[in-house]
Amino acid sequence: MSDSEAPEGVRLQKVLAAAGVASRRVVEQYIVEGRIKVNGETVTELGRRIDPETDLVDVDGTAVQLDVSKRYVILNKPTGVVSSMRDESGRPDLRRFTDDYEERLYNVGRLDAETSGLLVLTNDGELAHVLAHPSFGVTKVYIAKVDGAVTAQTISRLTKGIDLDDGFIAADKARLLDTSRGSSLVELTLHSGRNRIVRRMLAAVGHPVTELVRRQFGPLHLGTLPVGKSRELTKIELGALLTLSRRDSGVAAAPGEQQENE
Repeated sequence: MSDSEAPEGVRLQKVLAAAGVASRRVVEQYIVEGRIKVNGETVTELGRRIDPETDLVDVDGTAVQLDVSKRYVILNKPTGVVSSMRDESGRPDLRRFTDDYEERLYNVGRLDAETSGLLVLTNDGELAHVLAHPSFGVTKVYIAKVDGAVTAQTISRLTKGIDLDDGFIAADKARLLDTSRGSSLVELTLHSGRNRIVRRMLAAVGHPVTELVRRQFGPLHLGTLPVGKSRELTKIELGALLTLSRRDSGVAAAPGEQQENE
């Protein structure tokens, strides 16, 4: 009987080697060094077997995806594209960016049509639901071009908090990047999932947004990825994202609960 057919599960070394973590021999060394945990408990025996479909494994505190059929993609969404796989009104949607992938990918959360920047596409429904749920509060970083000269006092107001129609809101961080020719660049860090929150906050302090880009989503950074282009996550990025999502995996959202974040 093969490992994969054994009722007691599959050897941990085999599973992690298949997941691209390291060779079986190196994984054995990791076990000896106490660097691997299964379901939160440090593995001590070399013959440990697991169920890859249900057991959660991390190496050096970073989560590992054991299902090699899962795909994770970063897209730099252009303006004018709605965050949907099929728009009922016929507007440009995300299908043009997913056609080249064999898997059927979905977006994690949304950016409105006139906001560009980092959007995660995946076929990992559980991760997508957890990360997009408003109560989970994944940190996002935005760069906004706004009308007018933003002052230090305005930046302070954004971090101290302001009252909007749907309640009080404060930026986790805010900083002025540049002011010139009647406009300013402001960087806002938020964990709120409320609808169009960045635009509403800046409008409330007298500086309407003219351009908005999401540069960061949790541990993921847009970097130098050109507008309209996508790439798969690196192993380091994926590990960080999975670790974040498992922090509170009890939070689950139906797709309809995903909100526009900006």
